[in-house]
Amino acid sequence: MSEDRTGFRLWAAAEPDLCAIVTADDRRISYGELYAEVNRISHGLRTRAGLEAGDTVAAVMTNSAGMVALYLAAMQSGLYLVTLNYHLTEPEIAYILADSGAKVVVASPRVSDVVAAAAPAGVRVYVDGESLPELTAGMPVTSPQDTPAGSLMMYTSGTTGRSKGVKRPLSGIDADAGALTYVWLFNEFGMERDAFGSWLVSAPMYHSANITPAMGALHAGGTLVLMDGWTPEGFLRRVADQRVTGTSMVPTHFYRLLQLPPEVRAAHDVSSLRYVLHGAAPCPAEVKQRILDWFGPVVYEYYGSTEVGTTIARPHEWLAHPGTVGRPASISTLKILDEQGNEVPAGQTGIVYMRQGDDKVEYHNDPGKTDGARHGGLMTVWDVGHVDADGFLYITGRAAELILVGGVNVYPAEIEAALIAHEWVADAGVVGAPDPEFGEVPRAHIVLRDGAPPADSVVEALREYVGTVLAKPKRPAQYVVHDALPRDPNGKLYKAKLLEGAHGLR
Repeated sequence: MSEDRTGFRLWAAAEPDLCAIVTADDRRISYGELYAEVNRISHGLRTRAGLEAGDTVAAVMTNSAGMVALYLAAMQSGLYLVTLNYHLTEPEIAYILADSGAKVVVASPRVSDVVAAAAPAGVRVYVDGESLPELTAGMPVTSPQDTPAGSLMMYTSGTTGRSKGVKRPLSGIDADAGALTYVWLFNEFGMERDAFGSWLVSAPMYHSANITPAMGALHAGGTLVLMDGWTPEGFLRRVADQRVTGTSMVPTHFYRLLQLPPEVRAAHDVSSLRYVLHGAAPCPAEVKQRILDWFGPVVYEYYGSTEVGTTIARPHEWLAHPGTVGRPASISTLKILDEQGNEVPAGQTGIVYMRQGDDKVEYHNDPGKTDGARHGGLMTVWDVGHVDADGFLYITGRAAELILVGGVNVYPAEIEAALIAHEWVADAGVVGAPDPEFGEVPRAHIVLRDGAPPADSVVEALREYVGTVLAKPKRPAQYVVHDALPRDPNGKLYKAKLLEGAHGLR
């Protein structure tokens, strides 16, 4: 990575023939071609749609060149960009579009009908590859004169309740200076330009964990390799065929890759990988160790959220501190506080509070939620954990998911990790269930691996197994076997759906 050139716009001007994107259908788009479309969109949003700096545009889009272009246009137009999960229902999309105040929404063709039905009156709807030229046709391919930096406004916590937009004040700097904020990402992970030579975007870009490093790749002069729909063998083929150097993944991807037969795994060359970033959901130590054994010491874990700061566990650090999610990044502050807001000593469990730099985050249209999550300039998403004597953070679970078993605090993440480590369990989620004696008990929802014995035999074996690895209050009192658990495409488990019913209790 050139130290004196960070920023997509600078790369497009200096090396317009450089490949910016390899689409899911293997079409190649140069930096010059992408920049021209970015500028057409920027001019169209400003002159045809009437958007001004500080306004909001929304995207309900699959992994596509169109989504990349819309992001870059928003970031050089001083706009807030809201990226929506394209699996959301019409009422869910309608709520976010209304709550965010979006004036324009761009949709991919496969969800255009739902988006059109959901859009509030007065919101302009454009369809990528179809009606988008109504916005861009005849617009200049050159940069607008003014290019104020924009910002993402991500909607979060939709798995447990109505989602809220996480909004930061616009910086007031120009887009080229804004791109320099990515330097911290490169430096924290120790990334050179070879990390982005072929950066695979396999998970949905509507999630910040995927769109952030993807755009960092373009700011570093790299090439984005897109996937539209993830399968384990499809991922391995893409890595081998495109000599992928870096990617962002979630533990669900790891689970599914490890379930492939050994001969299938061995048939694909993954030696080109230099940086595999993962986060967004807890990863059992046993699963991560197996991935490290396969991919090599190239797996970098991070913890954080749209609202708070970041911790990083580099491969050698995680191997020395198995199970950690890392230490705070250089621009992040971390404290573990008790329920009274007092900092607890190393090794003691409490609520995780963080802040990134001097960030001042707010939940859009919800000052009460903002104030409730803040303490002393820090913010929490109500994760529970502790730090060790070396300052490494370990996440125990979420305060909102706490199961109180006869007065004993039990966190589902620990039980889930134990279940996933069993040879017959492919996926697991644990929630609390009412109990007349203890108030609550853990209920385990599991998915069996291919080749596992009948469900009743597995449950019997699991009861015996957890008796050797978990204290009595943590042992699931009930089991429910599913074909699949309700996860979003980025691996986050919809625990609210597990609470809706429990057919087939064992």
